[in-house]
Amino acid sequence: QVQLVESGGGLVQAGGSLRLSCAASRSILIFNVMAWYRQAPGKQRELVARITNDGTTNYADSVKGRFTVSRDNAKNTVYLQMNSLKPEDTAGYYCTAGIGAIAAPVFQYWGQGTQVTVSS
Repeated sequence: QVQLVESGGGLVQAGGSLRLSCAASRSILIFNVMAWYRQAPGKQRELVARITNDGTTNYADSVKGRFTVSRDNAKNTVYLQMNSLKPEDTAGYYCTAGIGAIAAPVFQYWGQGTQVTVSS
């Protein structure tokens, strides 16, 4: 069992930056993949970025070059640095921890989410 707590969301103007944090209640090394998802009102939840235990990262096409996912294993924390934010990035952002196959992990644990709102 693990608790994930996101923080760092807020209101920002287009072009601005935010850094989200996801603090885990135990070591994140037991999870093959840590990821960030987002969900906007009326839309499906989508994968934003993921990072494996060996540091391999993947991003949604819509955020490539603007967002960076990283992890600090010593602090049991995963980060999402978001730059050049756009109004379409407005959503609830959720941290999740995955087990099983790296290619298709089972995201068993989820945080409560943090809201990001980007004004135009």
